[in-house]
Parts: sequence; structure tokens; C-alpha cells
Amino acid sequence: MPDESLLKRHRAVLPDWMALYYEEPIEIVSGAGRHVTDAEGRTYLDFFAGILTNAIGYDMAEISDAIRRQVDTGVLHTSTLYLIREQVALAERIAELSGIPDAKVFFTTSGTEANEAALLFTTQARRSHQVLALRNSYHGRAFATMAITGNRGWSASSLSPINVSYVHGGYRYRSPFAELSDADYIRACTADLRDVIETTTAGDIACMIVEPIQGVGGFTMPPDGLYGAFKEVLDEYGIPLISDEVQTGWGRTGDHFWGISAHGVVPDVMTFAKGLGNGLSIGGVVARADLVDSVNVNSISTFGGNPLSTAGARATLEYLLEHDLQANAAKQGSHLLTALRAAAEKYRLIGDVRGKGLMLGIEMVEPGTLTPSPRAAGLVLEAAKAAGLLVGKGGLHGNVVRLAPPMTLTDAEADEGLQKLLTALEQSDRELRG
Repeated sequence: MPDESLLKRHRAVLPDWMALYYEEPIEIVSGAGRHVTDAEGRTYLDFFAGILTNAIGYDMAEISDAIRRQVDTGVLHTSTLYLIREQVALAERIAELSGIPDAKVFFTTSGTEANEAALLFTTQARRSHQVLALRNSYHGRAFATMAITGNRGWSASSLSPINVSYVHGGYRYRSPFAELSDADYIRACTADLRDVIETTTAGDIACMIVEPIQGVGGFTMPPDGLYGAFKEVLDEYGIPLISDEVQTGWGRTGDHFWGISAHGVVPDVMTFAKGLGNGLSIGGVVARADLVDSVNVNSISTFGGNPLSTAGARATLEYLLEHDLQANAAKQGSHLLTALRAAAEKYRLIGDVRGKGLMLGIEMVEPGTLTPSPRAAGLVLEAAKAAGLLVGKGGLHGNVVRLAPPMTLTDAEADEGLQKLLTALEQSDRELRG
């Protein structure tokens, strides 16, 4: 049983809209590798990694040691008014890895703040507040990032500092173009983009922002090549492309280091956060220097790129590169995806299985239909927990089970998690049919 007093205190003092997983919420008190332990002493295999944030896992010596070394200096914070050696070194590495010519980096404390900064840079450079975004998208919980979130469940306000037009493409399973071939889907969505530009905007658009795989939207994705086709249209109008890599960056998708690379294009701007810090609070923007430097007033980032977060992030980045975790994500993800697609043939509550690398989504439906089933997703979440496995939930209708284990996942852990998940799916299918 959960700590009822802690749950009561949580509900008394924290916002009602801060959701908790599970009928009996858990408090995670320790972790090692890919496992976490709750306050009741129960250990779980973590297949959601703090919403993709603990990308390397828990209590990894190389990362923990780098953090301890910085703590031992006595300097956890200075602010960007002073030189920060770890910040400079990390920025150099990210600029190099980005592939963006003449890139500069600005650090923040979260993905929301990173996307806010990207909007600032592009709207300032283009002297426009018009933005193109995708339906079913999620880019953060701040004022401007809510405005570019094309998902009603996460857009808390209709008020907006920017003028947004939404384009088809990111959510294929329920798209009006779903039955088309890859090539025809790309053509239809690209035609829609051009039509939106010509009919709903004044032409002087600040940017277009896309998620290579829509995270909160349920790990949905278009065919490879769509955003390359979009970029050709955007270039005709001089519109910068922002790739929101908060969830897809650092090799998690397996085939590429950046999710957008699957589309054969280098964007003008990329935002990042989550996995880079392996639990530490860090985010940022890497972009063309002319866009970053378009801000012509004084500014700082009080906690962005502080000595502690950048020391830990640099250790995280070097660890995932040295151990080729991108290749491991591809290997383990392919194994899981194959098994889950086989399960979809067996269980009628599974409407779609999709994703890349260690970023997989299972869309739950009323058995044998296309009707979204949030209840089925909830049943799977609870049954997986009972089996000792933590998974996530999302999607426009709250009906998608999300899988995103730490990228250090081993063969044995992949098989263990798969068996627990298949058991949860079988139990949930039986309950729905019963």
C-alpha cells in the first residue's frame, strides 16, 4: 500500500492537474541500472525512465562521479555572468554533433524553456509572430509553447502571444491520409503545408516546429522523408525549421543520433533536454548563429548551463557516445517492436504498434475497432506495475502505452520487460472481453 499520509499531503498542497500514475501511486526512493525501488521495498524494471529523462539509467558510476567531483568543488552555481568551463565544453560538443553550420548553443533548465527560447530567436530574427506547428504536437507547458501544442489535452489556454497554423503529418494512424502509401502520404501532407502557408498566413512566417516522433502525442511518427519534403517548401519561403529533439535526441531512435536525420535534412534549429542530463535539469537550443544572435538586448540564463548540470550532462553525453548506446537502442528496440507487432496480431485491443529504437508506442482500442480505449491503456499500466514493470501512457486520447527504457537496457532486461508486458496485455485483453 502507498504512504496514505504522503498522498494526502500531496493532494492538499499540489495542483489538482498534476496527475499521478496508478490507483495506488508509488514513491520511488532508490535506483540502480534499469531498476527502481519504491518506499514499500518493491523493485520495478523501469521502461519509462522518468519520461525518457534517465536515459543512461540509475546510479551510473561515470556520471555520478562527475557530479560528485563538481559538488566537491563547493560550486554548484555561478550564473552565466561568469565563465563556466563545463558549459563551454558541452556547448562545443553539441554544436559539433548538431551538423548545423556555424552553430551556437543556449542552455536552459527544461525542454519547455528550450522551445520558448527557440521561438524567441526565430520570431525576433524574422520579425513575425506567425508559427507553423503540427496537429497532435506537444512542446511544453509555458505560455508560447502551449500555443504551439496541437493537443487539446495539454493546451490549457486559448490565449496566445503568437499566431499558429496547424499542419497535417505527425499522427498517421488517425490521419485522413492514413490509407495512402508512404510516398502519397508525404505528397498529401506537403501539399497541405503549402496550402496552409498560402491561405492561413500573411507569408512572413517566423518558423515551423516539428517533433520527429511526437512524444506526448503517443509516440506517433510520419514516414521517413516527410520533414525533408517540408524543408524544401519552407526554404522557398525562407522559413526556418525547428526540430524539437527533447525526446528524440541523443540516439534514442536507434537509426540516427537526431530524430530529424531520418528525414535527410539538417534543421536550422534544434531544441534538446531530458536525456542529456540523465536526471539533472538541463535543456537548450542549438541553432544557426544568426538566429541565436538576433536577440539584441541584455539577457542571461540564471540556472541554464550551471556547473553542476553541465558536468553531469557532459559525462552523460560522453558515456552514451563511448558505449554506442544508439546502436543498443536500435538493437533492443527492434527486438521489442517485432515481438509487440506479433502480439498485435493476437490481441484485438491493440490498434497500432509503432516507433523507433527505444521509443515505442502501443495504441489501445476497443477490441476489433478503431475507437480509442483509454480504459485499456489504464488496465495495461496497472497490470504491468503489478508484474514489476513501469511503463508510460499518453496520446491524444490517453490510450497509448509508451515504452522508453534507459538506453543501457540489456538483452536479459529487454526479454524480462517484454514478458511482463505481454502478460499485462493478455490480462487486460481478457478483462476487456470478460
